[in-house]
Amino acid sequence: MKDAKSDDKNWKQAKNKTTADSTPSLDFIRTIIEEDLNTNKNDGRVHTRFPPEPNGYLHIGHAKSICLNFGLATEYKGLCNLRFDDTNPSKEEAEYVESIKEDVRWLGFDWGNRLFYASDYFEQLYKYAVQLIKVGKAYVCDLSAEEIREYRGTLTEPGKDSPYRNRSIEENLDLFERMRAGEFEDGSRVLRAKIDMASPNLNMRDPVMYRILHAVHHRTGDKWCIYPTYDWAHGQSDSIEGITHSICTLEFEDHRPLYDWFLDQLGVFHTQQIEFARLNLSYTMMSKRKLLQLVEEGHVAGWDDPRMPTISGLRRRGYTPESIRDFCDRIGVAKRESIVDIALLEHCLRLDLNKRAPRVMAVLRPLRVIIDNYPEGRVEELDAENNPEDSSMGTRKIPFSRELYIERDDFREDPPKKFFRLSPGREVRLKHAYYIKCERVVKDEQTGEVIELRCTYDPETRGGWSKDGRMVKGTLHWVSVPHSLKAEVRLYNHLFVKEDPADESEGADFKTYLNPKSLEILFSCRVEPSLADAKPGSRCQFLRQGYFCVDSVDSSRHRLVFNCTVPLRDTWAKIEKAQKRS
Repeated sequence: MKDAKSDDKNWKQAKNKTTADSTPSLDFIRTIIEEDLNTNKNDGRVHTRFPPEPNGYLHIGHAKSICLNFGLATEYKGLCNLRFDDTNPSKEEAEYVESIKEDVRWLGFDWGNRLFYASDYFEQLYKYAVQLIKVGKAYVCDLSAEEIREYRGTLTEPGKDSPYRNRSIEENLDLFERMRAGEFEDGSRVLRAKIDMASPNLNMRDPVMYRILHAVHHRTGDKWCIYPTYDWAHGQSDSIEGITHSICTLEFEDHRPLYDWFLDQLGVFHTQQIEFARLNLSYTMMSKRKLLQLVEEGHVAGWDDPRMPTISGLRRRGYTPESIRDFCDRIGVAKRESIVDIALLEHCLRLDLNKRAPRVMAVLRPLRVIIDNYPEGRVEELDAENNPEDSSMGTRKIPFSRELYIERDDFREDPPKKFFRLSPGREVRLKHAYYIKCERVVKDEQTGEVIELRCTYDPETRGGWSKDGRMVKGTLHWVSVPHSLKAEVRLYNHLFVKEDPADESEGADFKTYLNPKSLEILFSCRVEPSLADAKPGSRCQFLRQGYFCVDSVDSSRHRLVFNCTVPLRDTWAKIEKAQKRS
C-alpha cells in the first residue's frame, strides 16, 4: 500500500520545485557536499559517477540517478564519470552498453572523456586481491556456492568458518594464480575475503571476491576466466577514479562497511558512499531482471515497447528529456522509501508538451458527416493556429469540404443530460470552421448502427463564430474525408493493474498483475494532411484527445503510426488543487 505520508511529502516537494532549472533545495546529499567543501575535504573536489551494469536497458529509476549524479557535478563545478560495472560477462552485452550511452546523452548529459569500465581495472583488481592474500586477508575456498550459503548463517545465527579458511598464504597465492590460468572448472573454487563469520552484517561474513567463469567478455574476450564480484570491483573502481562522493541507492547501505573495509585494508583513496532512496513509481516495475523476463517471454514487444518504463520505451512513446529531468528534480532525494504517483511524471510531461507540441486534428473512431447545403466539389483552406501557447509557432491551412469525419463519441442519437456535442436537431461548432446542425441520421439497415450524419452548415459562421451572437456549447474536431490521411493509433494504459506490482506479500507472481488492456490499436483513424511529412519521433497534440508521437520504429511515409504519449486529463493537477484547498 502507498504511504499517505509519502504521498504528502512527494506533493510538497513538487510544490516547492517548479522546473528543472529551479535552484535545488539543500537536501541531505547536498548538505554533506557543502560541508565537505567548507572543510576543503578532497581539496574542494566534487567528482561523482553513474555506474550502470550493462545487463539490460536503463529505466526511469536510473534516470533519477543519472540526473542526480550529473546534476551534482554540474552544480558544484565538478566532474561526473560514466562507468560500466561490467564484471559478469554471462549477462552483459555490447548492445546494452550502446543503449545506455544513448540514453544518458538523450537525457542531456555528457561524460566528456570520462568513459570507463570496471574491466579497465581487471589487472589492478587482481593485484589488489594478491595484496590482501599476502597479508592474510583473503583465501581460496573450495566450498560450492550452495555450501557457502549454508556456512554463511542467518540474521539470527552466526556463520561458521570454511574448512579452507586457514590455508597458508603460499597455498592461497598458488591456487589463485592457477585459477587465473584456467586450471580449474567453473564453480570449483572462489577467492573470499577473510573478515568475520560472526559479524551481524551478513555482507562481512567472508564475502566472495572472485569466481571462476569461463565466459567471453564483451570487451576483454577470453583473456580472463576469473571475474571480480560487484562488491569487490565497485569500491576499488571508485577509488581508482578518485570519486569523492559515491551516490548509491539504499540497498547498498549494508554493503558500505564492506566497501570501507576493502579500502582500509588496501590503504587506497577512500571514496565516501552516500545512500538515497531509489525511485519507486506506481503501476511500474523497476527490476531490470523482471523487465528482461517480460521481454524474453513476449509480454511486451521489446525493451523499447512504449509501455515499458525504460528510457528507450519512454523516448519511443514521446516523452521529452526535459520532462523527465523536471520530474526527477521535483521528487528530490530522500532516505525513506516511498512510491511516487505516476500521475506526477505525466503531469511534468504535459507541462512540457503543452509549450512545445503543435496542435493538429485527428479522428480516432470516425463517423462520416455530409453537409447537404455545402457546394459539392468546393474546398476551403481555413486558418488554424499551431499552438495557442506560443504564437511564434505560426498558423497552418487545413482543408474543409462537404464530407467530414468527426469522432463517433461526439454524437448521441438520444443524448444524456449535459451532453453538449452533436445530436439530432442540435447545433455545434466545428473547430476553426463553421456551425453545423444535425438534420438526419443514416443507419445500417442490417445492424441499425449509425453510419452517417446528414447536416447543414451556417456560412455566416466561418472561423467558428456567429455574427448574430448566438452561442453553442459544443466544439468538435474534424477532418475532411477526401483530404485526410489514414493512420494507425496505439493507445496505452498502465502495464500493470496493481499499484505496486513488485509487492510479493500476496504470494502472486508479478506477471499476474499485467494489464490485459495496456494496449489498444486503432487501425482506421484519420488525421489532417499536415501530418503527411511528420518525422519519426515528432510530437503533437491531437485536439481534445491527448499528446501523440510518430512511432520511431513502425511509422513511415506509407504507414503513419502514432503512439499516445499521454492523455489530456491531468489527475495530478487535481491532486494539487485538492492539497492546496486543504
